[in-house]
Amino acid sequence: MNQNRAYEIAFVGLRPGLHELEYRIEDKFFADFGPQDFSHCDTTVKLKLDKKQGFLQLHFDVDGTIDALCDRCGNPITVQLWDEFNLIVKLVDDPITMNSQEEDPDIFYIDKGESHFSIANWIFEFINLSIPLQHICKENEKGESTCNQKVLETLKKFKTNQIEINNKNIWKGLEKFKGLDDPKEATNN
Repeated sequence: MNQNRAYEIAFVGLRPGLHELEYRIEDKFFADFGPQDFSHCDTTVKLKLDKKQGFLQLHFDVDGTIDALCDRCGNPITVQLWDEFNLIVKLVDDPITMNSQEEDPDIFYIDKGESHFSIANWIFEFINLSIPLQHICKENEKGESTCNQKVLETLKKFKTNQIEINNKNIWKGLEKFKGLDDPKEATNN
């Protein structure tokens, strides 16, 4: 089955009411979207589609994992994804104008004459929105970071050196003002 067709919903043939669909999303899904900051996507997207008169209510449930790099040490880690998203798709005469004027990102318009629509872009967006902002190695049973200790030690050295450098530079040039009682004398020097 064609990648694009796999994510098209032919809603005209659906009876009014609730319909449940499930999509298994892996790395090949992202090929059309370009390189990603993660790999080994193993995600399930469950879609509840409630067909009403003149509109569709969509509820996306994202659950799965991806592999990413730890923001702190660069080690590969598995990141858990989980989130829910709601979307309303309304059938109208002029969807281009309506979509350009709509301020609510949870409402999308399609033409009344359409018989199907693709949810691939929404799945892509919702998976990316489900990824936590920070990817950090978890702690072990003792509460210690499982980050690469060599990298953490190197980072600590850089931080210490930077503080020492900053401390030296902050006071540089202020020695000439030592012992002056009158602030006006300091500005005249």
